[in-house]
Amino acid sequence: MGYWYDKYMTIYEKPFNEVSQNTIDAIRNQLEAQQNTEPLVSVVVISYNEERRLAACLWSLSEFNTQYPLEILGVNNNSNDHTEDVYKSLGLPYFNEARQSPGYARLCGLRHARGKYHFFIDADTFYPSCYVDKMMEKLLQPGISCVGTFWSFYPDKRHSRFSLFCFELVRDIFLWIQHFKRPELNIRGMTFAFNADYARQCTIRTDIRRGEDGSLALSLKKYGKIAFLYNRKARPVTGYGTIGNHSMWNSFIDHVKFQMKDITRIFHSTDYYKDSEDNLMKK
Repeated sequence: MGYWYDKYMTIYEKPFNEVSQNTIDAIRNQLEAQQNTEPLVSVVVISYNEERRLAACLWSLSEFNTQYPLEILGVNNNSNDHTEDVYKSLGLPYFNEARQSPGYARLCGLRHARGKYHFFIDADTFYPSCYVDKMMEKLLQPGISCVGTFWSFYPDKRHSRFSLFCFELVRDIFLWIQHFKRPELNIRGMTFAFNADYARQCTIRTDIRRGEDGSLALSLKKYGKIAFLYNRKARPVTGYGTIGNHSMWNSFIDHVKFQMKDITRIFHSTDYYKDSEDNLMKK
């Protein structure tokens, strides 16, 4: 049985110079057709050394089926590979951000975006065609400042489809429990959308290696609730950056050990982001 992301996998992890010109032309034309001069939604993909994955991500974005006028923008975060060449070849408007960190890249995208609603996108992830509209259904509800959703992993030789399903099921149950008191801990940058007007009155952390997304979500709580979309059809699919390349069982055990540290945190709301020394960017 085929899956909606199978065709994107045909160029994922492939050097960009090995992608056929027909595929490049098709992606380029579809991206151009998506762009609106008066966007309501800004879809902003950040990338750092993503030459082998960016084209597949942009291919999925180019096939969004949405009722909302949108723009798709890119941010090249100081890459030292051919990431910028991918943006150029596919004709996507993009901006270079030389200061290194996801926070600086996100901030760059927010500063250049024109849409009232802003979607964070990661370059190693595929997005289904219904993603924007399904997320907007939640985001446009009264009293909502931002929306997150769950995500899946693509199967490979080390991670079977069944083992991934089991892993994601247990993880999703835990995240569902966690969202009642600590919804910001469920936010991931690859699956996050928010009201840009609110975000511009907050701070995107640029001094941390990870967590700039959850920190922003926490700040947005004063403008409205953090909502979640539970719809498998709208789930992005990503690689193994968050679970590593070892076996599924070892990944599961590592996640259990990590989440059990200070597990009581999920039962108490908070209004501040707690830093850890290993997460702070070196000055």
